[in-house]
Amino acid sequence: MRGGPDRDLLRQAEVEAERVVSLLRIGVSLGLFVIFFATVWENVETVEDYLRRQWLFALATMFSYLALGVFTLWRARRGMFRSWMIWTGVTLDCAFLLANAWVGLENTSLPGGVTFLLPPIWLVPVVLAFAVLRFNPYLQAYTVVLIVAGLSLMILWQPEQVPVQAAERALFLLSLPPNVIRISMIALAGVVLVVAAYRMRALLHRSITEAQARTNLTRYLPAQLAGRLADGGLEELRQGQRQQVAVLFIDICGFTRWSEERDPQEVSALITEFRRRVQRAAARSNGLIDKYIGDAAMLLFEGQDGANRVLGCAVALEAELAEWSDLRRKAGEMPVTAGIGLHWGEVFSGVVGNAERLEYSVFGDTVNIAARLEQLTRSANVPIIASEAVFQAAGTEPAREGWSALPPVHLRGRSNGLAIFARGQMQPDAPDIASDQRPGAPAAV
Repeated sequence: MRGGPDRDLLRQAEVEAERVVSLLRIGVSLGLFVIFFATVWENVETVEDYLRRQWLFALATMFSYLALGVFTLWRARRGMFRSWMIWTGVTLDCAFLLANAWVGLENTSLPGGVTFLLPPIWLVPVVLAFAVLRFNPYLQAYTVVLIVAGLSLMILWQPEQVPVQAAERALFLLSLPPNVIRISMIALAGVVLVVAAYRMRALLHRSITEAQARTNLTRYLPAQLAGRLADGGLEELRQGQRQQVAVLFIDICGFTRWSEERDPQEVSALITEFRRRVQRAAARSNGLIDKYIGDAAMLLFEGQDGANRVLGCAVALEAELAEWSDLRRKAGEMPVTAGIGLHWGEVFSGVVGNAERLEYSVFGDTVNIAARLEQLTRSANVPIIASEAVFQAAGTEPAREGWSALPPVHLRGRSNGLAIFARGQMQPDAPDIASDQRPGAPAAV
C-alpha cells in the first residue's frame, strides 16, 4: 500500500469494507439469535444449570456483538471511521469467539481436549472471512495469531476436577442442536466469503478500469496530467487556470534539410533518440513535456521552483546533446545541435477536447517568447537563451551560473527590449546536420 492512487483506492476500500463488516456483524448476530431460539430455547427450562448459564452468557455476548455491529456501522456511515478502529474491531471479533468457547469449557468443566467440539469454535471461519474483507495482510495475520494463540491456550486447560457427567456432557456437544449451530455457522462463513469474493472482484475491476482510463489519457496528455484527470474529473480541468510557469522550447538545428537526404529509418532513429534524451532530462528536472512537434519539444515547469528546474533542465539537455554528438562522431555520423529557449511568465493552461481526443494546451505571450528565444539561438550562435525573467523567478545571478548577457532583443508586439542571457557557444565551423543553415549574424526576432 505504498504510493499514489493504489494507496487511495485501498484506503477507500477499507472504509467501505468496515461498512460491510458492520452489516455482516449485525447479520451474524441476528442469525445466531434465530438459530439459538429455534434449536435450544424451548428446552431452556429442562436443561441442567450449567447449560442454562452457558446459554444466558451466549445471549449476552450475541447482544453485545449486535451492539458492536450497530455502533461501527453508525460511525462508518457518519464519516467517523479511523484506521485504528479496524484493529479494535478485529480484536473484539476474536474476543467474541474465544470468550464463548472459554465459557463453554469452564462451565462444563471439560478438559481443553474437547475444545473443538464446542459450537463457538465454528465461528473461526466467519472471523477469518471478516479479516479477508479488509484487504490487509497484516490484519489477517493478526487475526490468525490471536485465534491460534487463544485456542492453543484453551486446549492445554485442565479443570481441577472432571465431573462424573463429563462423558454425557461431551456427548451432548455432538447432539442435534449443537450440530445445527455448526452447520449454520459454516453457512454464515460461506455468505461472508461470497461477499468477500464479490468485493475483491469489484475492486479488481475498478482498479483495472482506472488503470485503463489513465493509460488512454496518457495517449493524448502528459503522464503527470493523466492522474489529475482521473482524480479531479475532466470538467474541472476544462475550466483551465492562469498560473506562473517556466516554458522551454528545444528544436534540432537544420533537421528539415538534413532529413530530406536521409532514409526514413535513419530519420526515425534520430527523432526517437532525441525524444528519449529530452524525456530523460525532463524527468530529472520534474518537467512536464507538453508536446512534441516533429524535431522540437515544449516543456513546462510548474510550481515555485519551476524557474530553477527549467535552468537545470536546459543544462541537462545541453549535456545530453554533447554526449549524443560524441557518440555519433565515434560512429562516423554528424553531431547534433539544438536551440533551447527559456522564459518565465503567466500562461493560461487547460484541457480541451472530449474523452475520445483530449489535448492539454498552454496559451499566452510567455509561450510565444520562449519559442522566439529558441529561434534566436541560430542567429546568436549559442545553444541556449534564457530571459531575465527566468533568473529573477529563480532568485539567481546569471553570471554566477555561467550565463553571459546578450544585447536586449526587440520582439514583435513589444515596445521595450527584452533582457536575455546565453549559455555556451556553438562552433560555427564544426560540421553537423545544421552546418550549412546557420546564419552568421544576430538578428531581431
